[in-house]
Amino acid sequence: MLWAGRMRLGTFRILLMLVHASAACELGPFPYSVTGIVCRMTKPGALLLNQETAQVIQAAFRNAKFPNITGERSIRLLGKVAYGLTNIQVNDLSIEQSEVELKENDAIHIAIKNVTAFFKGTLTYGYAGAWFFQLFHSVDFEIESSIDLQINVKLMCQKDQVAADASDCYLTFHKLTLHLQGDKEPGWLKQLFTDFISFTLKLVLKGEVCNEINFLAQELANFVNDLASNFVQDEGIRVDISPASIPVITANYLESHHKGLVLYKNYSDVFSDSVFSPSLLTESRMLYFWLSEHVLNSLASAAFFDKRLVLTIKGEKLQALFEMEDTEAQRKVVQMIFQGTSYNDSVAKVWSLAHPQISVQPEGTVVKSLVAVEISIFPPGEEPLMVLYVEKEITVTIQAAYAEKELVLHPLDSRIEFKVFTCAADPSGNDSSIRNFLQTMISVVGIPEVISRIESVLTSLMNSKGLNLFEIRNPEIITRKGYVIVQLDFSFPNHLLLDFLKKRL
Repeated sequence: MLWAGRMRLGTFRILLMLVHASAACELGPFPYSVTGIVCRMTKPGALLLNQETAQVIQAAFRNAKFPNITGERSIRLLGKVAYGLTNIQVNDLSIEQSEVELKENDAIHIAIKNVTAFFKGTLTYGYAGAWFFQLFHSVDFEIESSIDLQINVKLMCQKDQVAADASDCYLTFHKLTLHLQGDKEPGWLKQLFTDFISFTLKLVLKGEVCNEINFLAQELANFVNDLASNFVQDEGIRVDISPASIPVITANYLESHHKGLVLYKNYSDVFSDSVFSPSLLTESRMLYFWLSEHVLNSLASAAFFDKRLVLTIKGEKLQALFEMEDTEAQRKVVQMIFQGTSYNDSVAKVWSLAHPQISVQPEGTVVKSLVAVEISIFPPGEEPLMVLYVEKEITVTIQAAYAEKELVLHPLDSRIEFKVFTCAADPSGNDSSIRNFLQTMISVVGIPEVISRIESVLTSLMNSKGLNLFEIRNPEIITRKGYVIVQLDFSFPNHLLLDFLKKRL
């Protein structure tokens, strides 16, 4: 048999596999020792995603480049009969059932049953004699097939990312019927060609469909990796999510482990003391994310170096801070600080003097930071004047939640220690009323205001990455000593798969 048109596509895929095989990942010598981020998907989550595989399988059939099939056969009384099947393409396709099973230390087994596929094309045939060859007729054909498809997907580490290998693929044909020119009744031409074309056709369909499924599996893995990489990147700050160890598949979940190193300009992030253990995660929810406190600390450092931990407050916001209570003492302090200047002509600037220290504890995430506060006034017709400068060490415990597609940060107990205090209205620093007022104002209003701003910024950032497009159910953010666990159930946004199919096919 001559399978024309197959060599170029096959050669490309062989080269692609060789390139992937040659690009090994750099994994640590000890399992989990450099793990900063873990993603665990349990079997219910895998079953949910499997419901979406029908579109990928349909795309694999439709996108497969079926080669022309040519050959010849000796037929009694007729001599040699030459034939060619050209322009083979899928005309219609339906999938009845798809099942998934996780195999311990093996693969993700996907069984797709009762795939009904109709192929169409052109059959050209003629007689081949000893001294001459003549093609004399062409007819349109349709092939009706019923197929079961078994795919075993293995997860591995290639090119510093989690990759999928779906080359272990089998097609079982329950039915393969050739119809010529729409005639459903068997005729001599159909009987002549069906038997000796069927075997070759099965091999071609199996080879091309399975190659396309493997190609799509690799592309889908790349697509998911790109989504994840984009989610943990914002402008110059990004997180290295390359694998820290080989992906794990058990009967109840599949799990990938990532380095989680923060990458920012010349900032050097090193991590080799992970506390992760598979026993820290359960199997009751669809999806789990485990994050080391080192990742949070590194992100806070990068945000500090990128000058993001700066907040400017003026106008009504500034007024709300300083008029939290309407008392004579409060009005006196405000008059002393602002020297009669309106809030619209005043600006408060808040910024971190050093990168915050983050510690994750069972009661919440503890943030310790050295913060400066500067208030300047701009009296009409006069030079700007700094009327207050304070440096203080703030320690606050924060509990986080995610509800109604928004991140919610709730500050608990806080501690404030003044390091530097300079006020134009009290050069000697002997008037304790200003310091006491600021202590109360920062605790009661200032810290919640700053956290609310951070809450809004992080929610907008996550939504810009598409998190709000997922239907997330009953998410929980759990803190333990040294790490955070995010666990949830979800619905897969169908548009993501459609985007993938549009961009990659």
